[in-house]
Amino acid sequence: MVSSILYSFSQSLRTHPICIQRWNSAKRFLDTQHTTFFPIAKKKGFLELPIVPEDDLDEQFVRGHGPGGQATNKTSNCVVLKHVPSGIVVKCHQTRSLDQNRKIARTILQEKLDVYYKGINSEIVKQKEEQQWKKREKKKKAKDNLERKRQFKELLKES
Repeated sequence: MVSSILYSFSQSLRTHPICIQRWNSAKRFLDTQHTTFFPIAKKKGFLELPIVPEDDLDEQFVRGHGPGGQATNKTSNCVVLKHVPSGIVVKCHQTRSLDQNRKIARTILQEKLDVYYKGINSEIVKQKEEQQWKKREKKKKAKDNLERKRQFKELLKES
């Protein structure tokens, strides 16, 4: 029973071979600041992100910034992760907890590495483009509805 669970868990951790080519269109995702990008929590499927060994990381804890006053200025709970082989740096100060910031920083780094190595073929890039497409469609639909309402009001005024 335990061996079958371990086998299925190890099977789910497999990663596909990655192409080490940098795409210009994927560069914008690396340069922008990471906001809310946790597709694993909201989607049914699991993203296959690259596994990052701890030996490749430089981790620092620095003081955060922003609102919070003395509680923020006094504690060093902002996590700065640097992936040495690629040179990607991630800074995370989303919560007051150091452990949560460490976990969030690692997931952000995994997502950025996925975009860095896979480029346009990355699942994250595809999801981002799909979200932008849905947003455009929603705006278009709202604009069409407003136009139909305006035309209906003009028709009522004429008759």
